[in-house]
Amino acid sequence: MQKIAWLGMLCCLVILGCQDQPTNDRLTNNTTDENLMTTPVKDIHSFSDPEKAIMQHLVWKAQVNFDSSRIYARASIKILRDPTAKNIVLDTKDLTIEKVTIDTDQGEIDTKYAQGDADPILGSPLRIALQDDTEWVHVYYHTSSSAEALQWLSPQQTSGKTSPFLFTQSQAILARSWIPLQDSPGIRFTYEAEVEVPAHLLALMSASNPQEKNAQGVYKFKMNQPIPAYLMALAVGDLRFESLGPRSGVYSEPKILEKAKNEFTELEPMIEAAEALYGPYRWERYDLLVLPPSFPFGGMENPRLTFATPTILAGDRSLTSLVAHELAHSWSGNLVTNATWEDFWLNEGFTVYFEQRIMEALYGLDYSEMLASLALQDLKAEIKELREQGNKADTHLQLNLQDRNPDDGMTAIAYDKGYLFLRWMEERVGRELWDEFLKTYFENNAFRSITTAQFLAYLQKNLIEKHHINIYSEDINAWIYGPGLPEDRPKPVSDRFKIVEEKLAQWNQGNPINTNKWSTHEWLHFIKNLPVAVDSTKLSQLDSRFNFTNSGNAEIQAAWYLQCIQRQYTPAYQALEKFLITVGRRKFLVPLYKALAESETGLILAQNIYQKARPNYHFVARSSIDVILEVEKDH
Repeated sequence: MQKIAWLGMLCCLVILGCQDQPTNDRLTNNTTDENLMTTPVKDIHSFSDPEKAIMQHLVWKAQVNFDSSRIYARASIKILRDPTAKNIVLDTKDLTIEKVTIDTDQGEIDTKYAQGDADPILGSPLRIALQDDTEWVHVYYHTSSSAEALQWLSPQQTSGKTSPFLFTQSQAILARSWIPLQDSPGIRFTYEAEVEVPAHLLALMSASNPQEKNAQGVYKFKMNQPIPAYLMALAVGDLRFESLGPRSGVYSEPKILEKAKNEFTELEPMIEAAEALYGPYRWERYDLLVLPPSFPFGGMENPRLTFATPTILAGDRSLTSLVAHELAHSWSGNLVTNATWEDFWLNEGFTVYFEQRIMEALYGLDYSEMLASLALQDLKAEIKELREQGNKADTHLQLNLQDRNPDDGMTAIAYDKGYLFLRWMEERVGRELWDEFLKTYFENNAFRSITTAQFLAYLQKNLIEKHHINIYSEDINAWIYGPGLPEDRPKPVSDRFKIVEEKLAQWNQGNPINTNKWSTHEWLHFIKNLPVAVDSTKLSQLDSRFNFTNSGNAEIQAAWYLQCIQRQYTPAYQALEKFLITVGRRKFLVPLYKALAESETGLILAQNIYQKARPNYHFVARSSIDVILEVEKDH
C-alpha cells in the first residue's frame, strides 16, 4: 500500500468564467424581488459557521486503495470569509486528519487545527486556524475503512465478478465521511479533482467525465457549476460507456451495457421534454451510471451523472419514470436546492411534480395518472404508519429534525405530499400561469439554496399578489405546516386503473382475465389491491398463471413478495430470500423486512436472511434495517 506523495502537489484556483453561473458572493445579503439569495442559514446538521467563513471552491487530489478500503487524499479549500474570522469549521466523520496547512506569501505552512468531540449523527467539527490573509486551507487525511458514504464491493458483488467496485452515496450528510467540507445543502461550491485508481478501472464523478479508461489510471474532473456537498459523488469500477445522444450516454459494467443502452434509448427526448417545460438544461451533459445491485436508492441525482439502480432494467422501458425523476432534479434540487434538510420537500415535491409533467408530455395524461395514483396509495399508507407510531408531525411538509438524522425526513411525505401541494396550486391558478411561474422561479434562483419560508414569500409576491390570485394563506399553511392531507387534495384518476380494477373483480369471481399489454404500473395496481380474503391458495393460482415469484421485474417482485409474506405463501420464500440478498434498494428492503418482522417465524427468517445479506447492503440500507430487526450496529 503506497500513499500519495504529498510533496509537489499543485493547487490551482479555478476562476468561474461561465457566463450563466452566479458569482460566489455568499456572505453578502443580496436578496432582490427576483431571487432568493441570502446569507446561508444556520444548518442544524452542520458544524459550519457560514456567517464567518464559507468554502467556495474545492481542489481534491486522491488515491483510491481497494486493498485497505480507504481513500488517501488532500482537500484544498478556497474560502470566502469575514475579515474578523479566526477559523473555518468543516464537517468530518471518522476521518483521520494527518495535517492541515494554509497558503502564505512564504508558501504552504502548517496551521493549528482541532477535531471536536464526535456526535453519532453529525460526526466531528474540524476547526482550522486562519491568518489574516488566508484564502486556501489544505487538509491531508484518509477515510475510515467503514466510511458511511463509501461502499466497497468485492468482485463477487458485481455483475462481472472479476473486478472490485466503489461507489459513494453522500446524501444527506455522508459527504463528510469521505471529504472534509461544509456538509450543508445551503452551502454551494465548485470543484476540480484528480483521482488515481487501479489502471484496469475507470473513475467517474459528478463532474466532467472521461468516456474510456487510460493506461495510467489517473483521471481529472471539473465541476464549474456550484453544488452542495451532498451532490459530491465518485464511482470506480470496470465500466464502459455508450452514447445515447449528443449530450447523453450510459455507463455500466460490460455485462449489462447493451441492456442498459436499450432501456434508456428515450433519454434524449426526455431531456427535450423537460427543457420545453421549464427552460434549458444547465449542466452541459446528462449521463447515467448503472450501479451494482447494492445501491440503496432507485437513483441519485448527482449532477451530470445520475447514479441508477439496476432494478429499473425491466427490459420494456416501463420503469424509466425513475430516470425522469432524476433528470427533473437537474432543475429542482440541483439548480434550486433546499437550504436545510428540514426543507427537503422543496427538492422532492417539486421533482415529483416535474417528473409527472415529463411523463405526461411523453406518454400521455392517463399514463402519468397511473404513476400519481400509485404514489397516492403509498402516501396514504405512509401517513397511516407515521400516525400509528405517534409521529404525526412528520406528516408535515416543513419538518422538525432537531437532534435527528435527516434521513428521518426522507419519506413519501416530502415526495408525494409535496407533489400534491404543487398540483393543488396548479389546479387553482391554471396550468399556463403555473408553468410561467415555475419556469421563472428556476431561472431567477438558479444555483441557489432556499428555505420553505423564503419559497412561500416568493410564491406570495411573484404569483399570488402579482396576479391577484384568490388563495388564502391558511390553506397553503395547512399543506406546509399541517398534518396529513387536506380534504381538498387533488385526486388522480386513471382510466387504465379502472380497467385493472374491473379485471381484478372478474378474477376474484373465478373468471379468466385478459392482461395483454399491461404495463408494470397496471400490474402493481393489481397486486397491491388484492382483496383481503385472498389466501395462499389463491396466490398459488395467480402465481401459476402469471409467474410473479420469478418475475424479472423488481417492482413487481417486491409488491408480490409483500403479499406472499402477509398471506404466508411459503413457496415464494426461496425467491424472496434471493431477492433480499441480491438487491440493496431500500425502497424494497424496508417494507419486506418490516412485514417479516411482524410474526415470530417471520422475524427468525428475516434475521437469518439478513445475516447473509447485510454485507451486501450500503450503510444507508443497513442503518434502516438494523432498527427494524434490532441488530447491534457492530453486527
